Amino acid sequence: MGGFDHGPAEDRTFQPAHISARNARYGLVLILLYLVFYAGFVLINTFRPQWMDVVPAAGVNLAIWYGFALIVVALLLALVYGHLCRGRADDNELPGTFGQDAATTGPATEGTP
Repeated sequence: MGGFDHGPAEDRTFQPAHISARNARYGLVLILLYLVFYAGFVLINTFRPQWMDVVPAAGVNLAIWYGFALIVVALLLALVYGHLCRGRADDNELPGTFGQDAATTGPATEGTP
């Protein structure tokens, strides 16, 4: 039957290593920011649990507000990561080529006719 062949759905191409490294750095920075925020929650609960009983707004205690904030911050950081890692116009260039064709520059091709 036509259309039922089991080949790959799309041509799989992988991103260059320098793009993967850049995206990994973005991820590490963002997860460290989240871990600092989460550590604040843990430290308050460990050393000052009475602070979580404070009702800052709307009749809801700080524990609930902080918990909601943890969820919202995680979602916002995921959106920031997605924005930072999306494709750019210069992603196909190798670092240091500055718009030059990477295949015709470098020590391996210099001086050859």
